[in-house]
Amino acid sequence: MKTAFLLLFILMSCSRREHKLIQNKGSDTIVNLAQAWAEEYKKIKPEVAIAVSGGGSGTGIAALINGTVDIANSSRAIKEEEKAQAQKNTGKTVQEFIVGLDALAVFVHPSNPLTGLSLEEIACIYGEGGKCESWSDVRAGTVVPGCKENKIIRISRQSNSGTYQYFREAILGENTDFKMGSMDLNGSREAIDLVEKTPCAIGYSGMGYITKNVKALCISGKAGSDCVSPSLETATDKTYPIARELYMYTSGEPSLEVKAYMEWTQSDAAKEIIIKSGYVPVPKK
Repeated sequence: MKTAFLLLFILMSCSRREHKLIQNKGSDTIVNLAQAWAEEYKKIKPEVAIAVSGGGSGTGIAALINGTVDIANSSRAIKEEEKAQAQKNTGKTVQEFIVGLDALAVFVHPSNPLTGLSLEEIACIYGEGGKCESWSDVRAGTVVPGCKENKIIRISRQSNSGTYQYFREAILGENTDFKMGSMDLNGSREAIDLVEKTPCAIGYSGMGYITKNVKALCISGKAGSDCVSPSLETATDKTYPIARELYMYTSGEPSLEVKAYMEWTQSDAAKEIIIKSGYVPVPKK
């Protein structure tokens, strides 16, 4: 009886050791892609479970700094001070993996007659000191059907979002803040949903979240330059003015399980999932 119990205990212990859990947290832009990857990887490596959660790039990087996550997802590059704090806390150097490319889409309600904006016009809408409070301030004579008083409703994200921080730097510059009065939402899906129902609204998100119920605008870098729409092609060749990289970070050299997973994210199967999710695989060097 004792021998049987001991054998059962050994088998259970081995079983527990064989099953691995990878904690993956961060960017809401990446969360759907990361979840799709985790589900596909489970089919290949059933002994490895990948727990994916969102919360924003800042949340993922904070968990990396605190040593409570294996992989942090981020839609912005980690800051030097964040790297330094992570190394101080964990004793390990942050490792960076570029896992995809994205075009940051700016979108409006389908009833809005505008089809494109310049970076300067977007800054006039969102930036501190910007004078654009109504749609006719953006373009003279612009009237949006169903929009009371033609007043712009600005949809933004909370400050722990990598999309928020990238948008601020790319559109407004490091030394300019958003103007007060925007509606700051938790995630990209919420931003899309609200603009779908609000004729006056404008919002932004990764292009993977765009639906047929909003209008993604073409963007021109400077007044008079070509207006470019967000797409797989324009994100790849960087002709879209607000294209960006998508990142995963680990603390120090990844464990064998995490390293194997990160290598798999560069496989053809993983790249097919990137494209289905609305993003762009990293071009081969």
